[in-house]
Amino acid sequence: MKKYCLITNDVETTSLWNHCLSDKTGEIVMKEGMPLLLEAYQKYNIKATFFFTGYIAKRFPDIVKMILPYGHEVGCHGLVHDSDKAFDVLSYKDQVEHLNQSKDILETICNKEVISFRAPALRVNNETPKALMDTGFKIDSSVAPQRIDMFLSFGSLKKLKWLIAPRTPYFTDPENLAKKGKGSIFEVPVSSFLLPYSGTIMRISPLLIKMVRAELNLEALITKRPVLFLIHPNELINEEIEIMNVNRRAKNYFAYILGDKLRYHLKLKNLGKKAVPLLYDQLEYLHKRNYEFITIKDYYKKLINNEAIRQES
Repeated sequence: MKKYCLITNDVETTSLWNHCLSDKTGEIVMKEGMPLLLEAYQKYNIKATFFFTGYIAKRFPDIVKMILPYGHEVGCHGLVHDSDKAFDVLSYKDQVEHLNQSKDILETICNKEVISFRAPALRVNNETPKALMDTGFKIDSSVAPQRIDMFLSFGSLKKLKWLIAPRTPYFTDPENLAKKGKGSIFEVPVSSFLLPYSGTIMRISPLLIKMVRAELNLEALITKRPVLFLIHPNELINEEIEIMNVNRRAKNYFAYILGDKLRYHLKLKNLGKKAVPLLYDQLEYLHKRNYEFITIKDYYKKLINNEAIRQES
């Protein structure tokens, strides 16, 4: 049985070093972070999906154009990565506006239809499935099933739905991306085993990520479930630390301590060039186990003609 691995990349102007959005970071991501990822993926013949915010794509169009010769997929990561404009706090009307704007920016640059979406910080609400459907999206990847570290991120209460979300890709409920249903949006979850299979966990604890990937590989051997890895090119860059105090984004003190201060300090571990060999270790592990690396769009196309997928949903 063929095993699939979906490598996904969230591309934005977030400065992990300085806990803020920064055009300067976006420029470094384009000049340093993206080339490092593209070089690694070329070595292992990986076709990956890149989710761009509309903001970074409009500000730096070449950051989108540079992936096209390699056959990677252009996906949408919303319009901005501002916590005050996250999809779980936006109305249906505002979500549609953000999706239309970002989709138009990306499709104008790449001259291809953009059908895959991942919400910034994986934050969505009950209006998101309809907003995605009404703006021409077919695929979402904003759910991380059975992930238990959501309390270190914003929108954690709404992410409790992840605890009972399906682990195998599925068509979603029209009002809940974390639930199977008869809707038209196809969910491709971020692989998790208590912790997400992500660059963040890879950097925080190289030992824990080995445990997570071993379990996910076992599941892939037993089931048809793909392995989906999530990383950001801003994890591979070094920046000057300009921050004096961690900006408070959370409305209550508890969320501030977990979501701002603790999360900020954890995310600094193995950040920058130290993350590069850790990334290569993940790719080498997956390559040696004969995964086929494809984009989310191509994975969707392989399954969409399989009637069993709709029957299971």
